Amino acid sequence: MRSIKLLALCLISCCCCLTIDAKLEERFSWKQLTFDWPSAEAEADAKRTGHYIEGNNLPLGLERWENKLFVTVPRWKAGVAATLNYIDLSTTEKSPKLRPYPSWEANKLPIDVKPQDHKTPAGGRLDADKAKDESVQLMDNATIISTFRIHVDSCDRLWVLDTGLADILGNPKQITPSSILVFDLKTDRLLLRYAIPADQSKEDTFYANIIVDVERDQCNDAFAYVPDLGAYGVVVYSLRDNKSYRVKHNYFHFDPLQGDFNVGGVNFQWTDGVFGMAVGPLQPDNTKDIYFHALASTKEFKVSNRVLQNQSHVNGGESYYDFKLVGDRGMNGQSTAEVYDKETGVLFYTQVNKDAIACWNVKRPYMADTQGLIDSDSHTLIFPNDLKMDTTGSLWVLSDRMPTYLYKELDHAAVNYRILTGKNRDLVRGTPCEL
Repeated sequence: MRSIKLLALCLISCCCCLTIDAKLEERFSWKQLTFDWPSAEAEADAKRTGHYIEGNNLPLGLERWENKLFVTVPRWKAGVAATLNYIDLSTTEKSPKLRPYPSWEANKLPIDVKPQDHKTPAGGRLDADKAKDESVQLMDNATIISTFRIHVDSCDRLWVLDTGLADILGNPKQITPSSILVFDLKTDRLLLRYAIPADQSKEDTFYANIIVDVERDQCNDAFAYVPDLGAYGVVVYSLRDNKSYRVKHNYFHFDPLQGDFNVGGVNFQWTDGVFGMAVGPLQPDNTKDIYFHALASTKEFKVSNRVLQNQSHVNGGESYYDFKLVGDRGMNGQSTAEVYDKETGVLFYTQVNKDAIACWNVKRPYMADTQGLIDSDSHTLIFPNDLKMDTTGSLWVLSDRMPTYLYKELDHAAVNYRILTGKNRDLVRGTPCEL
């Protein structure tokens, strides 16, 4: 009897160890972001002129391709050194310097944006001043003004959603139209710059994310989906046709009962609509479900890519019921980002009100009981802002304490920004996501 009890204890202990081992591991961390400047003189000059204010640089999005881990730094405030950067994954440094991509020149603002003393309004960007249209003609089409989210596709291309907007919370300036940029990652050359037409944007439009739907043997038939979290729509872009159109639906709106957030000791209210999006598995009929959800919501929805890619149908008044409710994540289930993993059939997503990363297997019903908790940590996962799955089966997560950055003041003597990682199968082991 004693031996049976000991065996049971050992088994329990092993299971606990497996759970602990499956937690995300911290790969990089920073108190403040630093950059790989061309020279010490260049850095000193940027600080002197206000073009680099360390505390104003907050990482938000990430993506991985081969040995590059891309990190975006939106221009929330003046003094952002470079908006699109990468880390060489061969580094052994815990807090590596960010390298601008594709170059320093491509990350240089074409106008001078002066730093100001200002306090973030209660609603963040929602209550910020309207942007002044600068209508700048870029000397280099590869110039990136400000990006939040990016996407690497299966054809070794980096898709960048450039908001064209600088100093969002200060004296906002719309330097260029919101645009889609596509880079060839093998050559670091710009393949395409597409400005989203003005008639596809609304007064409160805010584009901050982009996902790409493409198969490796059909690279020219790529579609990009750009959610408008401020004006509740999705822009669909066809690479082959080099054109876009706007789609609207009730499911793109926020839930008025789910706009209250408590993160890292900061209470705030947002009305952000559709933001998180993910391309689901390829079905036998060669279609894919596109999953999506509003940030201020706990519900998940989906629609066939065939519906989104048919402009006349999706905007013809007969597509309303093609959009489906998948289910509800439950209390405090608000999420900023999601990504589908082909290998495990699992949708991974952030849980900002829970300082957590969670998962759901697309073969199971979508409800609170079928959601798996991957990791939750009130120290390392305060506001998990973005996550991506790479081709090796590694999940990458960026947490950045953004509410504190927006509404209070970060403690720059403490670690504020982290990038964590873990293997897909290890992360889902022992959760409802494992089948």
